[in-house]
Amino acid sequence: MNVSETEFAQIARTHKSIIYTVCYMFSKNADEVADLFQETLANIWSGLPGFNGQSDIRTWIYRVTLNTCISADRKKRRAGCNIHDMDIALFEDNDRETKQINMLHKRISRLQPFDRAIVLLWLENMSYEEIGAVVGISTKNVSVRLFRIKEELKKMSDN
Repeated sequence: MNVSETEFAQIARTHKSIIYTVCYMFSKNADEVADLFQETLANIWSGLPGFNGQSDIRTWIYRVTLNTCISADRKKRRAGCNIHDMDIALFEDNDRETKQINMLHKRISRLQPFDRAIVLLWLENMSYEEIGAVVGISTKNVSVRLFRIKEELKKMSDN
């Protein structure tokens, strides 16, 4: 696929919310999210010539973004840095629903990167088939992993 800068800019504009959402799930630090976003765009740009359209471009964008974020997360963990500063308030409201959202977000951030990616895609209302295509596992494996992830989230304390 031969892509011009104009076509790339259109792809980036169309899918920027996907990229940002995934990057935000892997870091709450604004500078790190911006870095992950830029690194993802660079990876998309360099990977576009090899994209042959066997999958939907949206699925491919998710996969590139997740791989970029998971790789960055692994590098940070190896370096001994904790990039998941969850003390930042996502919402200012103190209502019950907001507290539940914050609790769920904290719990999801404690999952392993691969499991976090699966939950993120599920929360984006992707089908099991789409999730499997993005992360590279079977639909049945998506179902099993989601069940186990949900059980793990239920068992977590809020500390």
